[in-house]
Amino acid sequence: MQLLQKRLLLLVFFLIFSILGSAQKGQLIDEKATEETKTLFYNLGELSKNHTLFAHQHATEYGHGWVGDKDRSDVKSVVGSHPAMIGVDLSGFSGLNKTRKDIEDEKERLKQNVVETYNRGGVTTVAWHFHNPLSKGGFYWRDSISVAAVKHIIPGGDAHEKYKEILRDVADWAHRIKGENGEQVPVIFRPFHEFDGEWFWWGAPYCSVDEFKTLWKFTVSYLRDELKVHNFIYAFSPDNKFNNEAQFLERYPGDEWVDMVGMDNYGDMGRDGYNLERALRKLKIVSDYAIKAGKLAAFTETGLESIPNTSWWTDTLLKVMKTDDLRLSYVLVWRNDTKSTTHYYAPFPGHISVPNFIEFYNDPFTLFEKDLNNIYKIKME
Repeated sequence: MQLLQKRLLLLVFFLIFSILGSAQKGQLIDEKATEETKTLFYNLGELSKNHTLFAHQHATEYGHGWVGDKDRSDVKSVVGSHPAMIGVDLSGFSGLNKTRKDIEDEKERLKQNVVETYNRGGVTTVAWHFHNPLSKGGFYWRDSISVAAVKHIIPGGDAHEKYKEILRDVADWAHRIKGENGEQVPVIFRPFHEFDGEWFWWGAPYCSVDEFKTLWKFTVSYLRDELKVHNFIYAFSPDNKFNNEAQFLERYPGDEWVDMVGMDNYGDMGRDGYNLERALRKLKIVSDYAIKAGKLAAFTETGLESIPNTSWWTDTLLKVMKTDDLRLSYVLVWRNDTKSTTHYYAPFPGHISVPNFIEFYNDPFTLFEKDLNNIYKIKME
């Protein structure tokens, strides 16, 4: 009887959530999204009113001086908890030199990582450093060899079928990531990030506004409607080149195609000097639009390479996160390279910023994996 009551309560909640979401635009763009995906979307929105999840790219895949260790992250080695959110990347799903075995092996490896994060109670955000499907050069734009591929892979382009084949691998992986009870694991999918820059082949100089919007809309519709992927939360994240809402939305495909809005910003956070006022102003644009449109907001990438500033975590990052009533569902810092002595963005044991990071960890505003309480469940009590 108690189980039946809980199921009825859950059904009532989703009916109410669906009605309210439709009225307030606070609803996923996928009407057939799984219950876990809907619940994650809702809980991230609720948590962002008073907290922000801390995320680290590739945190459990490798770190400073190690790779592939079970249940390890540099963050956990410092504070005893993994980040609340782990960043992974689908870059291994395509590439001119990738064999079918390479792609299948990468699917399995990433599946294991995402499922383990989910089973621990953590969240995954998925970037896509998409290797140019028509030329060498990888995901970067190389003047001498890169092809402006967007116009070729959108509907009507001569490589459209090739792009559909790549998306079928993405969808196949999305269907494989399942929890202990067979439920599909929800993830935040963030394709074509930093599209306003010139360093990626999908960047602004290499495709028109209409071509980019067409690419985005086709990608979502093909995954969601044709390939039946119902465990993605779709995130739109330019770099920090905009100065007002109109510029932020220049390549925005429309509210019916996006669940989360964000921004990547390293320059204002110490890389090119400190301009916290400018960083805040831009995050405020993102956060305010999310509130207005019923979307989630996030600080989708940031960090200070090598973290030479021993108080960066509280005096820069936390200060920004806690200002102006921002509603940021998460903030992600970039990866820790396995071999480089300088390319890392989170502390590891012995690093000079460890004491300050512990202070950052202990602040009630920041959430780590240990702080998440059934983020995929509706609280029944």
